[in-house]
Amino acid sequence: MADILVVQSKVRDQVKRRGANMAGDFSDALSKRVAAMVDEAVKRAKSNGRKTVRANDL
Repeated sequence: MADILVVQSKVRDQVKRRGANMAGDFSDALSKRVAAMVDEAVKRAKSNGRKTVRANDL
């Protein structure tokens, strides 16, 4: 398993505030999606000649 990039307790709290429950595999799947988003943002920043990733790279 890769590193978890999300704070599981915070995600669980958000899910509960929305009136739902969180399955055990949700945090891992969410973390993988976040990692993919970060990778794409880095690619975009580099393609624009920057080393700094900005919000608009998302």
